[in-house]
Amino acid sequence: MFLGKKANKKIFFVIIITIIICILILYSGIGPATRNNEDIPKEPPKKISAWIADWQWEAGIKDFKEVRKNLSSLQVFAAYFDYHDNLYFTNEFNEVLPEIIEINSDNKLVNLYITIVNDRFNEEGKAVQKDPELLKRLMATEESRNNHIDEIINMVTQKGFSGVEIDYENIDDDIWENYIDFCSKLHQRLSSIDKSLRIVLEPKSPIDKLTLPEGPDYVMMAYNLYGYHSGPGPKADESFIHEIGLKMGKIPGDKIIAFATGGFDWSDDGKVTALTESEAVKVSEKAVDNLKRDESSGSVYFNYFDNNNINHTVWYADNRTLDKWFNISKQLGYNKIALWRLGDMQQKTLDYLNLEANN
Repeated sequence: MFLGKKANKKIFFVIIITIIICILILYSGIGPATRNNEDIPKEPPKKISAWIADWQWEAGIKDFKEVRKNLSSLQVFAAYFDYHDNLYFTNEFNEVLPEIIEINSDNKLVNLYITIVNDRFNEEGKAVQKDPELLKRLMATEESRNNHIDEIINMVTQKGFSGVEIDYENIDDDIWENYIDFCSKLHQRLSSIDKSLRIVLEPKSPIDKLTLPEGPDYVMMAYNLYGYHSGPGPKADESFIHEIGLKMGKIPGDKIIAFATGGFDWSDDGKVTALTESEAVKVSEKAVDNLKRDESSGSVYFNYFDNNNINHTVWYADNRTLDKWFNISKQLGYNKIALWRLGDMQQKTLDYLNLEANN
């Protein structure tokens, strides 16, 4: 059967209209073929942050260069107090900060925080670490708290940090209420100038008894299960991480779990020495037997004898240890991780961090 001329014209017209509509759909931003902003895949949020310490800044910078593109933030652990209870910065800090800013200058890939810790330098230049008496003075009155906040705001503005991290430890029970008031007001002041606040909490913090303010990010330390205060053992193990995870469930807002690299060397004469991962690997060349790996923590451990024939026991974390810890924290629902600290990591660990940050 043949169609008439009018029918052919109609078909031709329909075909032309259909072609025009298809072209419009493809190029005008209408319909399923377009890629609206919502449809464009976004870069997954980075979930690993790390500290760099002023006393090991050269090794820390080296590691930072390796992993910076996969970090959410870098915490510069370098703000202390002088004997007048004012903020104090070491000469090392003045060396490291310009270099960090230079490395991070291309599109500011990493948010930079300044970590303030309650270590106080006396008139002789010796440090009193985690000084509870300093905190009592800083938190004593509304005026003292406001003065401290003013100094922090001035400092972070002048030095150009993205935010502040408060790492105050050995907090006496009777000043927690004032400390919480300080944190709440500091967060408000920082937010008003588009700066962020992170608050570090020790495992022994009485979370059950506290009403922590909404707003800041909270970092819970999950390390030093064994250390200077104990005999040999891992910095964290499975049961310890589970215990920390339960505590974190009672913390408001964005929660970050912190793990530590490196390890410790316990000598039979009573000395305990902190080791970086690379230092531990070097010492392991003296191991009496093959290196062992602890099942509950994933940590490496071994024994060796020094030049005086004194026995030493070493425990440390490597990339496989971190993988175990990270997986436990993920199972508990905590995907954001902070790492203490950059510096002297083995290449396998740096490679692991870059890989894990994108998983």
